[in-house]
Amino acid sequence: MAERRRSAQSRDSDVYQDLRPLLFSIAYRMLGSVSEAEDVVQEAFVRYQRALGESGGADGGTHIESPKAYLSAVVTRLAIDQLKSARVRRETYVGEWLPEPLVTDEGAGDPAELAEQADSLSMSFLVLLERLTPVERAIFLLHDVFDYSFDEVGTIVHKSPENCRQQAVRARRFIAENRPRFDADKEERDQLLGRFFAAAERGDVDGLIGVLAADAIAYGDGGGKVPQWYAPIVGADKVARLFAQLGRQTETLGATFERHEVNGQPGVIFRSPNGGIFSVMSFEVIDGRVATIRSVVNPDKLHHLGPVESLRDVMDSAHRAD
Repeated sequence: MAERRRSAQSRDSDVYQDLRPLLFSIAYRMLGSVSEAEDVVQEAFVRYQRALGESGGADGGTHIESPKAYLSAVVTRLAIDQLKSARVRRETYVGEWLPEPLVTDEGAGDPAELAEQADSLSMSFLVLLERLTPVERAIFLLHDVFDYSFDEVGTIVHKSPENCRQQAVRARRFIAENRPRFDADKEERDQLLGRFFAAAERGDVDGLIGVLAADAIAYGDGGGKVPQWYAPIVGADKVARLFAQLGRQTETLGATFERHEVNGQPGVIFRSPNGGIFSVMSFEVIDGRVATIRSVVNPDKLHHLGPVESLRDVMDSAHRAD
């Protein structure tokens, strides 16, 4: 009996290690939240363990035929339920809503082990998914991103395979019509962002305009928790002046722009002199220019990356010291 129990525990640990990256990837793309995705995955494994115990699967009774199928279904259904309540919360969200940023640097490891699907991790893609219904989102992601068959998807979302196929076609068409096409060459993007931040740190407005698309746009998500621009900043001139000012503040405070890959796109963690996180930014490059910048400063969305500080508080403290 003890030997069977140890064997079952080892098996369950292997299931957790093998499937957690996939399940997190599904949940994060569904919810746009690292913390909520982790909670959903954890709850799914709790239910899996409970189901095994209730069925007697650990001791040779009825067992779960496919842990992947069972856990994928639980994660997806939990995420759908969570999205329904999240939509109500987002209607009252202060300012622009952006997903929680995910650092996807090479070698960053779990929970971003499936970052090969980087295009489906981008901020713009996740924001676009918000315009699908929760079930449409699940069908599109499971089939088009994670390669589940329509038979498998139908079982998960309690729809016929044909209904799932029809919804996938509509979702795919919507995504294709609205999805931006990013520049794929990583080296060129990195060089462009290098010029962008060099100009920002000099406070060089003209240098910034030179690397920005004419219709460049910057979004900020403060969630009403910390100061942030509440409407998008539109146009190369306005975005350039914004980042030139930010660059001057960075030099004055001794803050840093720490380069990372964020949601599969070039990005930075903007850090205080003490190492705390002011914000995380993702940059989208189209046709050799910085086209879209998304900056998350809402502390609730940054704690999973480390200690968070307020830029306003640090600036006020520096002014008092002077």
